[in-house]
Amino acid sequence: MDFEDKTLVCRDCGADFVFTAGEQGFYLEKGLMNEPQRCTTCRSNRRRERVNGASERPAATITCASCGQEATVPFVPRLDRPVYCADCFSIQKVKVSVEA
Repeated sequence: MDFEDKTLVCRDCGADFVFTAGEQGFYLEKGLMNEPQRCTTCRSNRRRERVNGASERPAATITCASCGQEATVPFVPRLDRPVYCADCFSIQKVKVSVEA
């Protein structure tokens, strides 16, 4: 299949950018059906924001379901599942693998 370069408009900054024939072939090879929405600069900025934002995960203070101590976990727990401190979680993980 032959591709031709396409000029697209970035949804973030509004600048024109070229979606090259090579990129189109790569998208097809990877099964990506949509054209890119952002220029290279905006994609890089967005990727950088995601990486930097990953360190700012929501942390929650919980009471361990096993030992009753307070601990901080890197997620917001659901009410229907027990949450353990790091030590008790390790013990629970070992119990599950031994039972399996």
